[in-house]
Amino acid sequence: MQRRKFIQSAVLASVSLTGIVSEAKAFEKRSFEGEDSLYVIGPLKGYTPQIGTLVSMLNYNRSTIINGTKGLSMADLDYLYDPKSNTIGALILHLGAVDKYYQMNSFEGRDDFTDSEKKVWEAALNLGDEGRKVIKGHELNYYIDLITAVREKTLAELKKKDDAWLLAIDPKFGDGKTSFNTYWKWFHVCEHESNHRGQIAWLKKRLPGAKDSGE
Repeated sequence: MQRRKFIQSAVLASVSLTGIVSEAKAFEKRSFEGEDSLYVIGPLKGYTPQIGTLVSMLNYNRSTIINGTKGLSMADLDYLYDPKSNTIGALILHLGAVDKYYQMNSFEGRDDFTDSEKKVWEAALNLGDEGRKVIKGHELNYYIDLITAVREKTLAELKKKDDAWLLAIDPKFGDGKTSFNTYWKWFHVCEHESNHRGQIAWLKKRLPGAKDSGE
């Protein structure tokens, strides 16, 4: 009798556990598959799980840059707070240059821009005196269009890759003393964008005539 009760209890527990697992999987599918909300971080349709999660973070960060620069004039984008600062326009283009660098490094195995790429991206990648000298005189859509075109190519290439590629160590990257994987490269693109978003917000508050937003 005791053995029969034990078997019955075990069967019921197994059925309950199976139901919980099934429900969890169904919830996960409902929550993430095909979800395009900027406020849901996780796998995205069209990408492997880890890559989709990365893309969801890249998408969110980029949206904050675009929303945070809406309405800025050419004068705003070219405003130099002090001789050692970068303009907002230069910082936006810098984001595209970093995206472009890791794009060619990850997908093409290159570490240097071509001559034609240098004309667009070299000053933006390095910033400094050269960036202050040449990155100016453009409306906002010039910068946004450039960085959007780069990001679209990045996302298209990521769709062709899998999680094993993302997690793999790149033995040719870095100084040879520290290990870097491809995931770190694109995490860096993500956190780098967050860093410069803060700089852009700081500079916006110091534009001539800017009002204190309280943020």
